Amino acid sequence: MATDRKAEVVWHGDLMSGSGTIAQVGSGAFGPLDVSWASRSEEPNGKTSPEELIAAAWAACFSMALSHGLAQAGTPPEQLETSATVTFQPGEGITKGALTVRATVPGIDAAAFQEAADGAKQNCPVSKALAGIPEVTLDATLV
Repeated sequence: MATDRKAEVVWHGDLMSGSGTIAQVGSGAFGPLDVSWASRSEEPNGKTSPEELIAAAWAACFSMALSHGLAQAGTPPEQLETSATVTFQPGEGITKGALTVRATVPGIDAAAFQEAADGAKQNCPVSKALAGIPEVTLDATLV
């Protein structure tokens, strides 16, 4: 069954001096969130950016995919701690992506864990949506 997700943004002014608000999301899970060009291309100053939201979505999606893959292989994780970094270069767009995961997974060796992490990186839906990023790295470690 397909699901639709919705977000609404209100923007005022031009790109460089204007600002906006992610007014609401369909789930009601967050918002309002302020956005601006400066928060995207310089320092956040308490505001978010599209890339920060992409990073959050990517970390969550990757964790779900890895958790599922590990469970399907008979080694469900006790805990996954995932971070995602999305690098935005003004004038170029998103130029880099990095996933880091630290995991507690009983009954698995490092090679099998790395294989599962690589599979999650390649196959989670957000990774697939970000396939055009020129450089993507994965640092996967069992703890």
